[in-house]
Amino acid sequence: MRHSAWSGRSCIHDRFIPALILVLSWTQAVRAADWPRFLGPTRDGVYVGSDLGDAWPADGPPIVWKASIGQGFSGPVVAAGRLILFHRRGDREIVECFDADTGRSRWSTDSPTPYKDDFGFDPGPRATPAIEGDRVFTFGAAGRLDALDVRTGTRIWSVDTHAKFKVRKGFFGAAGSPLVEGDLVLVNVGGPDGAGLVAFDVATGQVRWTATDDGASYSSPVAVTIRGQRHALFFTRTGLVGVEPTTGRVRYRFPFRARINAAINAATPLVMGDRIFLSASYRTGAVLLRAHADRVDRIWFIRDVLSNHYATSVHHDGFLYGFDGRQEYGPSLCCVDLATGKAKWIRERFGAGTVTLVGDRLLLLGETGQLTVAAARPEGFRTLASARPFTGTFRAYPALANGRLYARNENTLWCVDLGAKK
Repeated sequence: MRHSAWSGRSCIHDRFIPALILVLSWTQAVRAADWPRFLGPTRDGVYVGSDLGDAWPADGPPIVWKASIGQGFSGPVVAAGRLILFHRRGDREIVECFDADTGRSRWSTDSPTPYKDDFGFDPGPRATPAIEGDRVFTFGAAGRLDALDVRTGTRIWSVDTHAKFKVRKGFFGAAGSPLVEGDLVLVNVGGPDGAGLVAFDVATGQVRWTATDDGASYSSPVAVTIRGQRHALFFTRTGLVGVEPTTGRVRYRFPFRARINAAINAATPLVMGDRIFLSASYRTGAVLLRAHADRVDRIWFIRDVLSNHYATSVHHDGFLYGFDGRQEYGPSLCCVDLATGKAKWIRERFGAGTVTLVGDRLLLLGETGQLTVAAARPEGFRTLASARPFTGTFRAYPALANGRLYARNENTLWCVDLGAKK
């Protein structure tokens, strides 16, 4: 076991404070290092806290608590001392709130789901919830979009998007995490007749706009400011769609998908300034685009390096770090020069997992429960710490909040302390 040497620096990003605060009350201050939405507060896999420890104990980081849960690939989210998990028991999808410090269940709300997995993987849910203000938004495997009171679990509104917009069942059900942007909830619903992308009113669930005929992917949308303008980016089944968030006006498109019908787009678009990185497996490849007000230009394209199957890459100091290859074939871990698309190093057959950026370190959670810290450096792959505190299979994204890692397998939710010792 090698000790880690976590950097004390925090990664600072310009963050948009949504207009949601004008219409929703903020009942409890969110901590600076919370993880309230998919891929973290800045929705790019970056942990913004500076409270992680400089070393692990010799037997690995200590387990604080664990709880028995139901099935699903939906990851946990954490805000203001609450952990929200979306999981399934039997034919019920459950939204459950845990005390983030103790693991005690505070409330749970359930509803029936008709979704059945056709491939024997998992019956869902797959979309990670989003906490914004005093509400939490969930998107079930069968397309049900719910808004709940984060304090009590009371359902505020609900929309069966698949029934409303006549969405055909995909390979793995609905999986894209909802995006709250201002007073709208944006979802890649995947409906025909102009309902590929849909914006719902945060307060009421009423449809505010619809756009495109794009089928749903398994990627989650992001909202960013590029050249002074706000953009909502969707990596749909067809490719990238950039829209004006308030109106749904399509600014630009970039077709990007595999030629075979069985392919999926799952990784979230990664934005660095005015550059947008897209990646997908099934011999699709990776591409870097430069965004303008109403168009995107291709900077580079690579076929066989950094083809993300389901885990989104991260960016640090001009280099991309992520997984290349399909989950079932043992993906490699790669470092790619953002400017050129050239690989700096490749760790062959590293295995599938997720990657989170913490300062100048990579926190890697493997599918088999292996937890690894590595240097985010282009000179070569270097392990700083490694342990296996978990058992089971880990496909959902973890949450890293206030010095603790929250991770789930097929039946257990774990809390592991990575914080600095006081």
